Amino acid sequence: MNEQELKDALEGLKTELEGKSKEEAKAAIEAFKEENKDALTFDVKSLDEKFAKMATKEDFDNSVKELQDHLDKLDIKMQGVNKGVKEQGDFIVKSIKENADNILTVKKGKDVEIDIKAVGDMTTANLTGDEPRDYNFDIVKFPSQKVNIADLARGVNISGGTYTYTRESGSEGAIGAQTEGSSKSQIDYDFTTVDVTTDFIAGFARYSRKMRNNLSYITSSIPMLLRRDYFKAENSAFQTILAADATASTEIITGKTKAEMLINEIGKLEDTDYVDNNLIVVKPTDYLDILKTAKQDLASAVTYEGGVLRVAGVQVLKGSSWLPANKYYVGDWTRVTKVNTEGLSLAFSEEEGTNFVTNSITARIESQTTLAVEQPAALVYGDFTAV
Repeated sequence: MNEQELKDALEGLKTELEGKSKEEAKAAIEAFKEENKDALTFDVKSLDEKFAKMATKEDFDNSVKELQDHLDKLDIKMQGVNKGVKEQGDFIVKSIKENADNILTVKKGKDVEIDIKAVGDMTTANLTGDEPRDYNFDIVKFPSQKVNIADLARGVNISGGTYTYTRESGSEGAIGAQTEGSSKSQIDYDFTTVDVTTDFIAGFARYSRKMRNNLSYITSSIPMLLRRDYFKAENSAFQTILAADATASTEIITGKTKAEMLINEIGKLEDTDYVDNNLIVVKPTDYLDILKTAKQDLASAVTYEGGVLRVAGVQVLKGSSWLPANKYYVGDWTRVTKVNTEGLSLAFSEEEGTNFVTNSITARIESQTTLAVEQPAALVYGDFTAV
């Protein structure tokens, strides 16, 4: 087929494509390409004699240019029909250029082999190595205990290791009305001195300098994690003291709701004049259970306003995981004291132990402290499952 015949065939194809759908047009183009494939494609093997006669790189480049010019002319004729023909030709020229060294060494009569890769859709499988990613440089940490025992008690600092306080323990006699001419009534008081000793609650973490240098978040995260776990240890130690020194409740759940048990505890404390800074501390599950208490006669006793739960006017707090299941405290927390000989401190050392020669860092957290329940009668420790 000469150029004029090809041109006439292309004009006929353009007329045939008018009014056809995308699928019909594609089928017609494919049929046209198959029928005229000899005129539209290039038999690479037929080029071997031409390329074999080339003596210089310049001869090769000129031949490639002639092929490119032929494709450009063909593209003008094919405009509006199928851009893929030009692209196929360009792909062949590109492959010839990439295999120039092999082609220039071809002998006459020997086939030319050109490596043409199959073209396909690209996916992430086309990427060698890791995909780009974004990082969150904040560690997703375990939670802290929301209410610490130290938040409930008052605090006092001492210079030594022993804290001694004096507790009123009783009296004899009484003050009363005087009968004219008779002696006044006499009273005496008994006191008890109580000693509590402070001790260290402490721990440390050791990590390499390389870890610090390579992981930017370590420097800020280690102190937060150590503080969180210190207070967990402190709460555990203080809970042991509270449970042993507070007054055991005599309330039972039989025939009562949890709210009613707490109301009774408040009444007993107020009957003995412990009314200052009273707080109730319960497990979160018990807190929510109290919220579900049937109103009825308790409508005025159990209130929840502004996110604050109160029973008989006394605020209820959610004790953290340091408080055992079903347990509760009701009392005057001004009679509970946290005693500090040495307050909470956090220190770092690169010389501790073998750190200097192993390129390690030690982070230490500690406090010399204890808890004193100065008036056991002011704090009641109860159990919602007592029967």
